[in-house]
Amino acid sequence: MLGIELTPEHPIDELVDLGVAAEETGFDSVFVSAHYNNRDPFAVLSQMAAATESVRLGPGVANPFEIHPVTLASKVATLAEASNGRATFGIGPGDPSTLRNLGLEDERGLRPVLEAFKVAQKLWNGERVDHEGTFEAHDAGLNYDPPGEIPVYVGGEGPHMCRMAAKHADGLLFNGSHPDDLAWAREQVDEGLDERPADRGEFDLAAYASVSVAKGRESAREAARPPVAFIAAGAAPPVLDRHGIDHERASEIGERISAGEFSEAFDLVTPAMVDAFCMAGTVGEVTTRMEKVLRHADSVVVGSPLGPDLESAVSLAGRAYDRATRR
Repeated sequence: MLGIELTPEHPIDELVDLGVAAEETGFDSVFVSAHYNNRDPFAVLSQMAAATESVRLGPGVANPFEIHPVTLASKVATLAEASNGRATFGIGPGDPSTLRNLGLEDERGLRPVLEAFKVAQKLWNGERVDHEGTFEAHDAGLNYDPPGEIPVYVGGEGPHMCRMAAKHADGLLFNGSHPDDLAWAREQVDEGLDERPADRGEFDLAAYASVSVAKGRESAREAARPPVAFIAAGAAPPVLDRHGIDHERASEIGERISAGEFSEAFDLVTPAMVDAFCMAGTVGEVTTRMEKVLRHADSVVVGSPLGPDLESAVSLAGRAYDRATRR
């Protein structure tokens, strides 16, 4: 799979155009990121469904805290209908920097994610559901034709989340752009696959990678600062240690983001953070990084910021992937 993440900080019509461009470039999937402080991802996805023909579409990733999991399952089922069966359910524990604004930071965890998509799968199969766990549902069901099977991709980077995804889901959207991180993720996934029932089919370890590609190296790296700030702020201590990133600086970035002081947060991003958390540079540099990542990952989702110029970045990222997979 070659996927792309589009962030609805941009107007909906621009995102739809980028989704169409991605399909024409050869991308297989389009994920629209889901954060309360951006435009609603399902509004974007519904319009994208009408404008595209073949790409799979889904949130990248929704969380089961801001929206009740049964309602979230219905939104994904509606997307499946609108797209003629092209929906994908990206679900994860959410971004701590934004969930902190909603008083939900302490709610994050593996169990709510697992319970949410297991219940969703029952609903999509036409079952009525009773559930008492991290959330409640009583005789809940969809009052329209259920969509049937929808691929579930778990977004995350912790060891338990990686193993859970490998055991229970169709894929893992692993937040990583560096080959060392994907090598570690592969080890966790392989452990989970040892417990995966054979009837669940193949599993896709996707590098959900921050990418910033442009003809000019410095402009690409400068454009990487905003997403790298969010990644560094949410990175687990072992990840920071793996790349020699200062914990206090990463924590300060997260505090600035939560306070809405985005410029100050982005200014705290170091070159080492860009190297660790983004494929940033020219097509050649991004090609080399993708090639190394794909030694461990099955596929790549090209994520924010894409590059200083979004339209050209779509085609440049597609070119980098083609070169990386043909060598």
